[in-house]
Amino acid sequence: MLCRRLSLSVFLLVTTTLPAFAHPGHGSETGAIVAGFAHPLLGLDHVLAMLAVGLWAAFLGGRAVWIVPAAFVAVMAGGFASATAGFALPGVEPGVAGSVVLMGVLVAAAVRLPLALASGLVGVLALFHGHAHGTELSEGALAFGIGFASATALLHAVGIGLGLALARRGPMRVRGVGGTTAAIGLVLLGGSL
Repeated sequence: MLCRRLSLSVFLLVTTTLPAFAHPGHGSETGAIVAGFAHPLLGLDHVLAMLAVGLWAAFLGGRAVWIVPAAFVAVMAGGFASATAGFALPGVEPGVAGSVVLMGVLVAAAVRLPLALASGLVGVLALFHGHAHGTELSEGALAFGIGFASATALLHAVGIGLGLALARRGPMRVRGVGGTTAAIGLVLLGGSL
């Protein structure tokens, strides 16, 4: 029952992102925190990557359940800050789309890495996500960033919950979601090149 509800919630969340593949405008200072919270939910690439980080963290288990997503959010905030400060990062859009592919493959292949390496890997991917959002922002950076980081953490938590629920029904379900994520990521990657 929980698995069905969680799957339906994820399905509805993903299908509502289809019209806005990435990066709509962010709004004014007044609505910056709300715009920041909504923004990761409006891009299929971001939703899939963040859910996959949660899925992978759940698969890794132990301290990885909270350390891997925390590393993503922390480095994403750094990428966001570097972009708002004007630092360039080449290949941001392919990096974001590529993160969907890579995270999907990690889940589908049930790759186990040491915690430090897993955290470092998601950190590299998070840099692209943070930079992509910071580059497009013109005002209200702090408030937008707070909303953006909060929504990202929420998507990670949904991914963790989905991973734990699916794992109870068998590891192939989690791996199937990873494979689907990677396949969608390949389509997104093709569109970003």
